Amino acid sequence: MTIPVTRVLAALLAEPDGDHYGLALMQASGLPSGTLYPILARLTEAGWLEKRGEEIDPSTEGRPARRYYRITPVALPIARQHLAELHESTRGTAIRTQHGGREATA
Repeated sequence: MTIPVTRVLAALLAEPDGDHYGLALMQASGLPSGTLYPILARLTEAGWLEKRGEEIDPSTEGRPARRYYRITPVALPIARQHLAELHESTRGTAIRTQHGGREATA
């Protein structure tokens, strides 16, 4: 899993029951639209995300309708596990770096 995909998953998992739209996900993940939307498309195609359109009148709202994304119940534990493993592996790297390449002991 790439770093950008991990950043998108982290943004989605910050509120796993929430509906997330593109601009908010760009801000939360720090990714530009040209990177974010292909990731959202791949995750949706893989069954990791549900996508639905906002039902508004764009002329009344003064903006286009949003597309909302939500992580699926099937993908939720997998994504959480991936982020936990990534956190643990980067934590170990940070500890070794702080101690000159040696693992710190308690």
